[in-house]
Amino acid sequence: QVQLVESGGGLVQAGGSLRLSCAASGPTFSSYAMGWFRQAPGKEREFVSAIAWKGGNTYYADSVKGRFTISRDNAKNTVYLQMNSLKPEDTAVYYCAADVRPTIATMTFKDEYDYWGQGTQVTVSS
Repeated sequence: QVQLVESGGGLVQAGGSLRLSCAASGPTFSSYAMGWFRQAPGKEREFVSAIAWKGGNTYYADSVKGRFTISRDNAKNTVYLQMNSLKPEDTAVYYCAADVRPTIATMTFKDEYDYWGQGTQVTVSS
């Protein structure tokens, strides 16, 4: 069983920055692919970013490419999402997820993730 706890959400003005953190339980965090997804009201949960187990491969949705950066610290069992140049359309609940049997080919697929955090709200005002 893996537990994920997100933090760092909040209210920010357009153009501002936030850094989300996701702390994971379990001794084999370094073997998991980790992803960030988001869900806005009335919309489906969508992929935002993912990072491979060693941190060498990272992926981004086109909508956040160049503005968001994913990273991980395996010594701290934590994955981060640095969000810069935030836009009102980035407003959503952001979820951290863990894929405990990852493959490079499926890291952007929501259904491949096994464990999810409770989510943290990000609100960007115009």
